[in-house]
Amino acid sequence: MVECHQLKPNKMEHQSQRYLSFVDLMGLEQRYRAAFVNSLTGFKSVALIGTINKERQTNLAIFNSLIHIGANPPYIGFISRPDSVDRHTLSNIMETGYYTINHINESIYHQAHQTSARYSREISEFDATHLTPDFKLGFKAPFVKESHIQLGVQFKERINITTNNTVLIIGQINQVYFPNNCLCEDGFLDIEKAKSITCSGLDSYHKTERLARLSYAKANKETSLAKLGYIE
Repeated sequence: MVECHQLKPNKMEHQSQRYLSFVDLMGLEQRYRAAFVNSLTGFKSVALIGTINKERQTNLAIFNSLIHIGANPPYIGFISRPDSVDRHTLSNIMETGYYTINHINESIYHQAHQTSARYSREISEFDATHLTPDFKLGFKAPFVKESHIQLGVQFKERINITTNNTVLIIGQINQVYFPNNCLCEDGFLDIEKAKSITCSGLDSYHKTERLARLSYAKANKETSLAKLGYIE
């Protein structure tokens, strides 16, 4: 069990909340602060990003910083940590211009987590974690065969975030693969039915349970339940 022994924030007046200031946060030990702050954004998309370099060396890494950029055209983004040291995923994308984003499911989350270990460039995380690289329809980067939802992405833009030297990578979705029974008539893709999982913090993985789909929100009109309506 993880003991929160270091964090001793001030109790609020009614004793139901605790309070931390920026000064308090910056006073925490580095790894402890990283674990705490990474928990604050709530549940996050988590996926495996597959890449390959020009020497045909594959790479696989877990990311929990995926961002929807837009649907017209279909753009998706993710945040990479500063490239002050060699970031294999980032360097491969900049070298080849292509990568894959692969949803994680209950069957592979242990292996997915293991890809966060610091392997040398000569070792492929596919091999180290016994996940299967899958090249299909001529796409230049490897998909994860064990993933149920897979995106083939083409690099479009790199934005260097000067505030903390992280990097935002934006890509165009060129290919999508998903199970036959998960697409609804209105375009909603039921990722829960596809067994995609989510994460919180740096190392906590979760299954999901839908409360409901709701109708499009309009002023002066109460929302109602929306039907799923799967395409057969």
